[in-house]
Amino acid sequence: MKRIVALDMLRGYALVCIMLDHMPIGLLRNVTLTNFAVFDAAELFVLLSGFLVGMVWVKVEARQGRRVAQLRFLRRAAQVWLALIAGAVLLALFSALLFQLHMNHTAVWFQYARWIFEHPIGYVATVALMWMQPNLLDVLALYVLLIATVPLTVPFMLRMPWLALAVSVVVWWFAEPLNAMIPNQRPGPGLLFNPFGWQLLFFAGVAMGAFRDRIMPVLLRHGRLLTLVSAAVLLFSLTIVLSWKIGAPAKPLSLFLRQITGGIDKWSLDFVRVISILAASWIVAVPLARPFAWMAATAPGEALAEIGRGGLFSFIVCVILSIWGDALDMTVPRGGAAWFWLRLLIDLWLVTAFWAIAALWMRREGWVPQLRARLRLD
Repeated sequence: MKRIVALDMLRGYALVCIMLDHMPIGLLRNVTLTNFAVFDAAELFVLLSGFLVGMVWVKVEARQGRRVAQLRFLRRAAQVWLALIAGAVLLALFSALLFQLHMNHTAVWFQYARWIFEHPIGYVATVALMWMQPNLLDVLALYVLLIATVPLTVPFMLRMPWLALAVSVVVWWFAEPLNAMIPNQRPGPGLLFNPFGWQLLFFAGVAMGAFRDRIMPVLLRHGRLLTLVSAAVLLFSLTIVLSWKIGAPAKPLSLFLRQITGGIDKWSLDFVRVISILAASWIVAVPLARPFAWMAATAPGEALAEIGRGGLFSFIVCVILSIWGDALDMTVPRGGAAWFWLRLLIDLWLVTAFWAIAALWMRREGWVPQLRARLRLD
């Protein structure tokens, strides 16, 4: 299947934003997506993942049949589940190593570093059962559940799209009480990323990928209106975020906006966040399609695309690098110009390292056989 480079670039951008957002005192986290919209990179990544699922399903089913498509996504769900387990082990071991090196960090809970050695079987088992999801990796539990449903939900969507939409909205509406029924290690009810809420965005992405050839001609007839509405939604979203950031001086505006939107909950995926990311997707896909295609052809765009193509591997690297970056940030003496410049250098180095690791992984067919031959492993 021919890849859409701009899509890979956006996936890579989302992963870089996730890495930076997970570093509590990082510098570049102040310019990531979440600083300009009520949604963040998590929504972007989930929507893009759903879009790819829809595209891939339609092409695989057309060429090889529905059963092959169903088995493909069952295997994918198993791969994400294994990545969750492997990532949890790596996260805990790396956290323990940093503590041994006297490099404090707060991006992940310190208890994981203890449990992996004190109760290794229990630690792995609770992660495998998804009763516990280490922070930074908890979104993978959401992916496991969503992708595991794809073999049933996507055929239903393709056959009866409007009914599927109605079911998805109803499930989203009752997301919080449904999530509360899931047994979990967390003090709060259910999974952190509420799967009953986030499924709405994921399957919206699936529908975009599966039906894009049918719906885009219809939507483009009203393109100017949709662009104006989408721009207004994004401007409203930006106003909300700026009122949060300004703080006390903008409190009257913030309270006024809150009367309109209510609380904007990320974990159960508030409607304002859904509408905002959908508006952004229209702006990127239609009026800004050419600029984004141009950006994808630049060197930074190609680097981000390489990160995006790394998939699960890139996500695990993103998590490990964010922990390392947090530990490095905490070694920098606070105050003065050095506090700014050293944190900036750490962030830039991490982004570069992220690309280099992803690039090596994507080019592994060229160097792994040579390495195996040199080590006489074949």
